[in-house]
Amino acid sequence: MMISQGDKIPDVKLVKATAEGPDAVQSSEFFAGKKVALFGVPGAFTPTCSAKHLPGYVEKAADLKAKGIDEIACVSVNDAFVMNAWGKDAGSNDVTMLADGSADFATALGLDADFSGYGMGTRSQRFSMIVNDGVVEELNVEGPGEFKVSSAEHMLGQL
Repeated sequence: MMISQGDKIPDVKLVKATAEGPDAVQSSEFFAGKKVALFGVPGAFTPTCSAKHLPGYVEKAADLKAKGIDEIACVSVNDAFVMNAWGKDAGSNDVTMLADGSADFATALGLDADFSGYGMGTRSQRFSMIVNDGVVEELNVEGPGEFKVSSAEHMLGQL
């Protein structure tokens, strides 16, 4: 079942990509006590994710923070090393890169998707959400092949 507005974020292990290497963190700890703009993508370095999704949040980071967002985070079913490289490639420290290597978080959210037809296995659907102290305030899930409601611009309109 897919997570909904008002639901608490499930408690699973994520891995933060840092300059010092992978840093395991429980989702309950990561989202506690702050307002987070979270967006999820099918894969790092994939066309829409790299050309539009991540750059949009990098570009709008100051605007999101000015509207009360404490942290901006990107999650993908990739390992922490790939997420760290992708974050460096984007040229910004404004977005925390979270690795969901085994798709545990995506699955717990009910936002997993089968990308086996593309040789990618289980991945995350494209989505965004505003999470306040571990509770989902806004949830935006894209249809297949779409990029509209999960953009930084759309999220700014929700704040």
